[in-house]
Amino acid sequence: MSPGPRPIRLIAGFITVGGWTLGSRILGFVRDILIAAFMGVGPVSEAFFVAFALPNLFRRFFAEGAFNTAFVPMFSKKLEGEEDPKRFARDAFSLLATVLIALTLIAQVAMPWFVLGMASGFAGDVRFDLAVDFGRIAFGYIIFISLAALLSGLLNSTGRFAAAAAAPILLNVILISLLLATDQGWLSGVTVDVEGAGRDAELIGLNYGTVLVWGILFAGVAQMALVWVAAARAGYRLLPHWPRLTPDMKKLAVIMLPAMLAGGVVQINLLVGRQVASFSAEGAISWLSFADRLYQLPLGVVAIAIGIVLLPDLSRRLQAGDAEGGRHALSRAGEICLALTVPAAVALVVVPVPLVSVLFERGAFEADDTAATALALAAYGLGLPAFVLQKVLQPLYFAREDTRTPFRYALVAMVVNAVAAVGLAMVIGFVGAALGTTLAAWAMVWLLLRGKSGMGDVARFDDRFRARMPRIVLASMLMGVALWIAALVLGPLLGTPGWRYIGLAILVIGGVVTYFAIGQWLGAFRLAEFRTALRRS
Repeated sequence: MSPGPRPIRLIAGFITVGGWTLGSRILGFVRDILIAAFMGVGPVSEAFFVAFALPNLFRRFFAEGAFNTAFVPMFSKKLEGEEDPKRFARDAFSLLATVLIALTLIAQVAMPWFVLGMASGFAGDVRFDLAVDFGRIAFGYIIFISLAALLSGLLNSTGRFAAAAAAPILLNVILISLLLATDQGWLSGVTVDVEGAGRDAELIGLNYGTVLVWGILFAGVAQMALVWVAAARAGYRLLPHWPRLTPDMKKLAVIMLPAMLAGGVVQINLLVGRQVASFSAEGAISWLSFADRLYQLPLGVVAIAIGIVLLPDLSRRLQAGDAEGGRHALSRAGEICLALTVPAAVALVVVPVPLVSVLFERGAFEADDTAATALALAAYGLGLPAFVLQKVLQPLYFAREDTRTPFRYALVAMVVNAVAAVGLAMVIGFVGAALGTTLAAWAMVWLLLRGKSGMGDVARFDDRFRARMPRIVLASMLMGVALWIAALVLGPLLGTPGWRYIGLAILVIGGVVTYFAIGQWLGAFRLAEFRTALRRS
């Protein structure tokens, strides 16, 4: 007998996932601060970012963006029904492992073409050779992290969020440790022989890049081990066997194929952005990557946390015929997401320079890099609410095992992104890539909102949501004005070494206090609701 499912408490689950994700993203900042300081924005760091992006891109397709999009609703419904969820999970685990091993072997041969697909502008210079060698090492990460994503989906479906949410922290802890060890000379013997790299490439960080790509592979093993043990303790000790194409696996494959695009549309649009940036000024890919890290903080803490909790919750409510409960879950998820990310988006647009300068500007990362990264960050910030709303709206489709409709919407969004990114890049350079991603995100949200109109009451936001949205926007705009004034007043402090950290802390804390005070006054939310949710978690 498989263990029974726990009831999913939406807000408590969000706080659990969001809290661990916040810890992971903060450590991710530390990691990228060290990368910026030790490696700068030269060819080694650009090659590393492309190599790291490859397994992450395919992970979004095969695990989080496709496999789990199909797996979680089917597994959640088996938990609510009379079927054997453990057998289904074991078959899915074996099928995914087989596909991933085959893909990784193919990637070792096809890596030069993969790199050209990510950054054609690398062709003919040292970045290409570096990215190919780095990519071959790092690509094995996809096996372990994708299997970890499946196990995480299993745990989330049973109402167990902590281990899956904590796993990403291991990656950052391992990479930070390796960077510091390399800086101290403890790993100076770790090198990679790249034809054409020469002494200059080694001097600007080749050793750091080599250590990092091996660290990525090791971190994948550690992350999978953590969630595998948690799943085993929950009663799901999954060991791979020869894959079987059962009716359930055929259904899983049919649902998964269109979800490969629908679930990974953001990653595809970021890929287009990297392609555009690879033809721009040297350093453009690094600028976009550092900007991406900053806006991913609110996106990861809020939107991804809600998406992880909402999909199994909606799936199980639909299976049980609880339309009213599903509508409440959708409305509260949307309300929480926008209440936390609209002000974050305003802050990224209003004060991007202080954020980038204080967090990244040191060592090899210079003032010009700060200015360029801040422009990209502001462009991404304009799309932050759209990225969040996608995570809220897509589960409405996925919970019904409908991946074809989001697939069609994603095609439209991809066209919008490609046309906008390429067209704008001709006028404003690499920032056009970031704006293209933002425009595509809003196009996707508009299509998802229009498409849900025929889904009944469960897909309609309730009166409380509609009443609070304009108040959230107004509170965010007023906070933005306060932030802009505060940044002018704190300008000398933000530019003084040693004191700039205090200046940024005052700016951030002041913005948070201002927003919540105005929001409470306007009725955008009630602080008592947050306190109640924290106690319940």
